[in-house]
Amino acid sequence: MLSPVVTVSIFQKQPDPKPFSAGEVIFEEGQPGDNMYGILEGTVDILVNGKVVETIDTGEVFGVGVLVGVKNRTYTAIAKVDSKLAFVDEKGFLFAVQETPMFALKVMKSYSERLSRLQHMV
Repeated sequence: MLSPVVTVSIFQKQPDPKPFSAGEVIFEEGQPGDNMYGILEGTVDILVNGKVVETIDTGEVFGVGVLVGVKNRTYTAIAKVDSKLAFVDEKGFLFAVQETPMFALKVMKSYSERLSRLQHMV
């Protein structure tokens, strides 16, 4: 699998990373979306029904579902600390996969592990 350093380098190629302050909502459960995110710096809490179910750090990706057919966000993402995030739409994702095919495996692994954890919590 890709290391967080490689994942960060892929996302650093994306224009206009966005800063989020600690406690700032990145997106909310149920909202439509068209971007996935990569954490360049910081930590993000993942919440379902208002409860933190996972905390992810620099080099991790999230929000992938909307790029693979899920219409709305299935969880809420909130910056736990001041964070800098890069985001990619479907076109950017496909480009990243072409440049670094192992990136697709990392994203799929991250998505399936998160989905599995969430299913076991329900």
